[in-house]
Amino acid sequence: MIMTKFVINIVIMTTTAIRERLYDYIRVADDEKVEAIYTLLKDQITPAMDWSEDEEFVAELDERVRRYDAGIDRGYTWDELEASIEDLRKKRAKK
Repeated sequence: MIMTKFVINIVIMTTTAIRERLYDYIRVADDEKVEAIYTLLKDQITPAMDWSEDEEFVAELDERVRRYDAGIDRGYTWDELEASIEDLRKKRAKK
């Protein structure tokens, strides 16, 4: 009796590799295939949000700028922020 072994090669691709392969394919695929792929995915594709069109977000930014300009809120330098974080870490480590 002769036994034949079949080996199945399983290629595990990272998400990054899959994205690159899809990107490369879509760049050169004919129009019909690109349209078919789009038809499959169009319900899941959401347009990138343009923050400047979000009235509530823009109003919040405007309010923050107004409070800063009026001296109600202050800004912090990157160095001040890092020092504050380091102080908090030291306090937490003592507990």
